[in-house]
Amino acid sequence: MNAARIPLPEPAPAERTRVLRVFSRLNVGGPAVHVILLAAGLRDHGYDTRLVVGRESAREGNLLDLAREKNVECEQLSALGREIRPFADAAALWSLFRLVRRFRPHVVHTHTAKAGLLGRLAALLGGTPVVVHTFHGHVLSGYFGRVRTHSFTRLEALLARYTDVLVTVADDVRAELVARGVGRPERIRVVPLGLELGPLSGPLPRGHLRAAAGFGDDARLVGIVGRLVPIKDVPTFLRAAALLRQSVPGARFAVVGDGDEREALERLAHELGLAGLVHFFGWRRDLPAVYGDLDLVVNCSRNEGTPVALIEALAAGRPVVATAVGGTAELLGRGERGMLVPPGEPEALATAMGAALEGGEGQERRRRAGRDYALAHHSSERLLHDVDALYREALARRAAA
Repeated sequence: MNAARIPLPEPAPAERTRVLRVFSRLNVGGPAVHVILLAAGLRDHGYDTRLVVGRESAREGNLLDLAREKNVECEQLSALGREIRPFADAAALWSLFRLVRRFRPHVVHTHTAKAGLLGRLAALLGGTPVVVHTFHGHVLSGYFGRVRTHSFTRLEALLARYTDVLVTVADDVRAELVARGVGRPERIRVVPLGLELGPLSGPLPRGHLRAAAGFGDDARLVGIVGRLVPIKDVPTFLRAAALLRQSVPGARFAVVGDGDEREALERLAHELGLAGLVHFFGWRRDLPAVYGDLDLVVNCSRNEGTPVALIEALAAGRPVVATAVGGTAELLGRGERGMLVPPGEPEALATAMGAALEGGEGQERRRRAGRDYALAHHSSERLLHDVDALYREALARRAAA
C-alpha cells in the first residue's frame, strides 16, 4: 500500500526590499517626476517605498497630483526644505533618523543636495545597509559664490566617502563631479532620466497656446519650459527674442513655467519691447498641447543635469536650441540632435534660433535623430530596470561583505 503523500509547506514569500526615498521638495520639474515614477514603478519589481519630501515655495508649484495619480503616498516633512536653517535642519534630521529606525529600510536613496545631506546622515546613524544618492545635476557651479561653493564641494566629497553608490543622470555630470573631487570614478554610476514619453510620441494637438495668448496661426512660436529661477537664465532667452524679432518679424514667444523671477522677467520683457510678443503661461500640465504648439524649444540654463523639457521636446519631434552646460551637450549628441550655444550669449542664441526656424535638411535630420534617441534612451521602463539592477547589485555586494 502506498504511503500517503505528506504535503510540503509552502515556501515563505521572499521579503520585499524596503526603500526610503528622501527628496527636498516635490516642486514641478524633472527630479520630482523621476522620484514619483521610481516610487510607483518599482512596486512591481519587489520594492516597498516610503517617499519623504519637504515643502516647496508658493511659486514653484508641486506634483502632488501626479503622485496621487500614481498611488504614491508622500510624507511631507515641513522642516525639510531647500534653504539652510540650522534648527529646522536638526529637527528634520531627527525625524528622518526616527523614521529609519522604525521602517528599517534596506536602501536609503536621497535626491538633490539638501535631502542628500540629511537623508544620508540619518541612514548612517540608523545603520542602513545601502545608501544611494542621486545628483540631478549639482549645485557646485553657477548657484553660489566662491566661498560657499568651495564649502559645499568639500561637504559633498566627505559625504561621498560614506555613500555606497553615487548616481548621476549624465556622463558629463559624472566627469564634472570627479574633476571636483566628489567621489571616486568607480563608485559613480550613470542612470539617465526616464519619463513617460508615450503621450508625446504620436500626433499632437496644435493651437492651444496660440489661442490662449492671442497669437495668429501663422506665428512662429518659440518657447522655453521650466522654472523661472536664476540658474535657468531666462533673461538671456528674452534678450535673444528681442534680437530674433528683427530678422523673423513673425516670431512670437512663450514662457511656460513659474517661479520667483516671474515679475522681474515680465518687466524685462516690457523693457525689451516684447509686450504683446511674449506670453507668460505659468505652469501647464497639458504637455502634448504645449509641445504640439511650439515650433522651437529653447533651454539657456547656466547649469543643468539633464533638462527634462528638452527630453520631452525631442520625444515630441520639436527642434531644440540649448546651452552646452551639464548633461545638455550629451543629450543633444554634441550638436547632432539639437543646436548648442555658449551660456549667457543672447546674440549666439538668437542666431541659432533663427537657423532652427529656417529649417532645412540639417535641422530635419537633427529633429528625427533627437526623437529616436529620446524614445529609445529615456523611457520609464529603462529607468526602472536600471535602478532595480543597481539596488540588487549594491545589496548583494553588501551581503557578501
